[in-house]
Amino acid sequence: MIEPHAPARPGTQPPWEGPARLPVRPGTGRFLVLAGVFVCAACGLVYELELVALASYLIGDSVTQASVVLSVMVFAMGIGSLAAKRLRWHAAAGFGAVEAALALIGGCSAMALYAVFAWTGNWGGLWAQGPRCLLVAFSLAIGLLIGAEVPLLMELIQRIRRQDAGGAVADLFAADYVGALVGGLAFPFLLLPFLGQLTGTLLTGTVNVVAGGSLVLGLFRRDLTRRGRWLLVITNLTVLGLLASAAVLVDDFERAARHAIYGKDVRVALQTDVQEVVLTGGDHGRPLDLFLDGRLRVSGRDEHRYHEALVGPAMNGPHARVLVLGGGDGLAAAEVLRHGGVRRVDIVELDAGVIRLARHDPGLSALNDHVYDDPRVHVTTGDAFDRLRAVRPGTYDVVVADLPDPGITASTKLYSQEFYGLARRALTDRGRLVVHAGPVSSRPHVFWTVVSTIRAAGLHPVPYRVGGRASAYAAGPDRTTGTSRAPGDWGFVLAARGAAPAEPGLESEERAAERTRVPGLAASTLVHPRY
Repeated sequence: MIEPHAPARPGTQPPWEGPARLPVRPGTGRFLVLAGVFVCAACGLVYELELVALASYLIGDSVTQASVVLSVMVFAMGIGSLAAKRLRWHAAAGFGAVEAALALIGGCSAMALYAVFAWTGNWGGLWAQGPRCLLVAFSLAIGLLIGAEVPLLMELIQRIRRQDAGGAVADLFAADYVGALVGGLAFPFLLLPFLGQLTGTLLTGTVNVVAGGSLVLGLFRRDLTRRGRWLLVITNLTVLGLLASAAVLVDDFERAARHAIYGKDVRVALQTDVQEVVLTGGDHGRPLDLFLDGRLRVSGRDEHRYHEALVGPAMNGPHARVLVLGGGDGLAAAEVLRHGGVRRVDIVELDAGVIRLARHDPGLSALNDHVYDDPRVHVTTGDAFDRLRAVRPGTYDVVVADLPDPGITASTKLYSQEFYGLARRALTDRGRLVVHAGPVSSRPHVFWTVVSTIRAAGLHPVPYRVGGRASAYAAGPDRTTGTSRAPGDWGFVLAARGAAPAEPGLESEERAAERTRVPGLAASTLVHPRY
């Protein structure tokens, strides 16, 4: 996007002797310049959103990544605008060079960031910070180039017809902000779902270099020397060739990067409307692993231990009607049905793609005992928070919150005081709630914040910790921690509306959790998340 710059002081002479000699009428020329502003602004915003989205997926914590990208980029835009003042005497050539560089850097940014994460992310040490450093570098470079557009475009539009500074700025900003609107809507509704992040960004770079080169070579070619025109043509063709080559190879690149991250055993890889879903193993005796947005959610090596620890304590009481929030893989529901007396299990899963896999994938459906074929199981696709708001009071004997890690930004509201208040309302008087609260050993502050939040909602919590977790992949919000820092345990919280439930089989697990207690933590709410 274009940022404002200070107008020239009164009496400052323009860096040209007269109006540009254009191949079209001045009015048409102004329209074409503003159309170029529109396209460049749309491309610039797509680069910003692409960096935010990819960084949130690869690194985690979307709030932090968005703050880093946007703050660094806006700062760099100001520096770029100041630096471009030296190019105003050669505005046409400078603008053409800036757009070619922006198209190449912005268009290739997603592939470069993904490559560094895939091939160096597990090296440990300083290499683990590679994606973060590259994210800042790309934000800085793209911001510098976007900021350099401002004074150059101002000079170009004034070359056509001299106009007061206020009027020229108003015209430029109108085109810029409308372009930003189009780019901002195109990214989530067109580029991301139909092309994906890599191809979508490469296409954006192609549009960027074509728009910039066409504007300069079509309207202001007489401002360039013969050598300058040929140099710009060769540069633009080179950039187009690099972007086109990358687009041709993008599928092979993505497969290679996926194998670098997950190993050679990838069996299913798909991008749903919600997240990337990857299945590895699950046939020929190999253990099945389910990854959601790159984080290990189900491991065939330890899933039974996890779901037994999650579901078992909550079922030691009335359990005729059970609500499973998350758990679209069907494994929590399968564990619930191993207990007698269950009449109905309702599953609420956000991602319909996960449910389809759990129903039809041979490996995953075998692991969940074909739970979706049981007539007692009913599944709803939707948000767990919204589902709880619609539940009548006292409907369920047990609520199982088998949700992603509380440190992941998208899950924060599902670990809030308001969420647990809705869960409390949905329970019968003797009902129980059990919550997966993330690893205890590596992030005790998050775990005990969950405990404090459940208590603040009027429930009586019993925290416990179970070890033996597979540690091949990070499961929390930060995907760059490396396998050496992956958690080796699970943390759970059992809670009831009445007195704290006494579980004779959980004494050692309760003591293990108690040794990590962090006192004095405030509850997390929707408007003040604390994870």
